Formats: sequence, C-alpha cells, structure tokens
Amino acid sequence: MDKMIHTALNSIKNLRDVRQTTAQNLSSVAIPGYRKDLPNDGGSAFVQELNKSTARAFNLEEGKAGFSSEQGALIENGVETDVAIVSEGYFFAKPPMGEISLTRRGDLSLNGEGFLVNGGGELMLNDKLEPIELPTFAEIQISTIGEISVSPIDGPPGQFQAFGMLGTTTAIGEKLSKGMDGKIRLAQGGVPAPDQGAKIVQGMLESANVDAVEELIQSLEAQRQFELGVKFIKMAEDIDRGGAELMRLPQN
Repeated sequence: MDKMIHTALNSIKNLRDVRQTTAQNLSSVAIPGYRKDLPNDGGSAFVQELNKSTARAFNLEEGKAGFSSEQGALIENGVETDVAIVSEGYFFAKPPMGEISLTRRGDLSLNGEGFLVNGGGELMLNDKLEPIELPTFAEIQISTIGEISVSPIDGPPGQFQAFGMLGTTTAIGEKLSKGMDGKIRLAQGGVPAPDQGAKIVQGMLESANVDAVEELIQSLEAQRQFELGVKFIKMAEDIDRGGAELMRLPQN
C-alpha cells in the first residue's frame, strides 16, 4: 500500500506546482505584455534502494519553468506614451532591484527624475542599455524601430528633437527563461545584445497572453485531481488497516 500512497503524494505535489502556475497567470492577466508561465518540463525516475530499482516511479521536474511567447491581443488606445511590439522581440528594462531583463510591457511614462519607465516602475533602456532621460514634453513620437523624438514643453510647438532609441532585441535563436524574480533573461543569465529588429507601434498596448477562462478550467481540473489523490491515500489507509485486522491473531 505504501506504493499507492507515495504515488498519490507525488501527484499531489505536482498538482501544487500546477496550481501555483495557474494562480500566477490569473493574477497577472491585467499586466500589459505579460508572458504566461508554463509548467516545468518533467520526466520519470525510479526510487533506488541498495542500487536496485523498485516499482515506485516518480515524476521529476527538469530545468527552469518556461513561458509562452505567443502574441497577446493588441489594444489601440491612442495614448502616445503607450507602445507595443507587433513582431518577435522584447524591450530592455532595469527593475528597481535586480539585473537588466527583457519585457513586452509598453505602458510608458516619465518618473519624478525624468527617466522613461514602464507601468511596473522599471527603467526603459536605450540601444546602449542605458536609462532614457527625457525633458518634460508636450508630444512624443516613437518610430517603428524605436527612435524617440519629443516636442519639449518649453520649446516651439510642433518642433521635435531626437532623444535616442528605445532599445529592442528580437532574441531569435536564443533560449530564454524566467528567473526567480519572474523576469525574462537568457537561460544562462544576462540578456542578448540590442539589434533594433523588433517592430514597434505607438498608441497601442499588448495585453497579457493569458486566457483567463482556460486558466480557471485548468485550476478546477487540478482541484478535482487533488481530491482524487486524497481519496487514493484514504483508500490505501483503509486497505492497510483491513489487512492488519485479518493478520491479527484471534484472542480468547
């Protein structure tokens, strides 16, 4: 019966990880450009005892958790500080705490120090991976390859000045993964070099590529499987208790 119990416990552990992934996706459905988390890759392994395989097989997680790179829905809102990548590729961003990472989030604004940030408070970086500092502006234009031009609020109306590039990379052929902080980087660490190959559209936002209905259904299915695992453990307990009763010697 211990084999049934261990198999059920292992299943429950795996379901916990699935439910954590689902909960993370559902909590991030409103974040622009969010990339849906995927369960870890896995394989099977046998418990070794005195260098001999037993019949107990367990599912093992291998490597870092992946994420979906599918395009999210594009929403046209006409806000000139909002941008979206409509091709393969990523922006470069520097979190308040942590190393440079890749992002698809494009809800931009100026912080109190005059630097360009996204809605998560991350510094947006240029094609040299440096923070982008802009003057207070009346209008801003961002080209399809990331060129930034602004009309300063204290300058002549309609006259634009160039202020560098919004750094992007296509990351084609690169293996990317999410770290413990939920940020996207190369699997071996760091970020790919800027290549300005991503196509940018101003006045639009890319929504998260999370299907809320699909995630809710998956969560309910995981709950049913969890309950089934608990029933298996209870069943094994009852069978074990019944076997012990049969083996008990009769007493006068």
